[in-house]
Amino acid sequence: MTRVMAKELGSANVRANVIAPGITLTDASITLIEDAKTYGTDRAALKRNGEVDDISGGVLYLASDLSKYTSGQTLVIDGGKQFI
Repeated sequence: MTRVMAKELGSANVRANVIAPGITLTDASITLIEDAKTYGTDRAALKRNGEVDDISGGVLYLASDLSKYTSGQTLVIDGGKQFI
């Protein structure tokens, strides 16, 4: 869907991107997942789950002019779990 939106809206100079976060430690995830702090960390390259600040950098990048030539992309922020 992101790539279709990027193609359809690109001529209006609108960028369409998405962030795909890994497990992020929030009040909700800690409450809902029994072992949230360690869940899946053995499969992660960075051996930890994300913090809110880990995700916000990607959000700031996509919202800024630093990403002015980025569209139709999925930015995976998961501590290296995707490829393991």
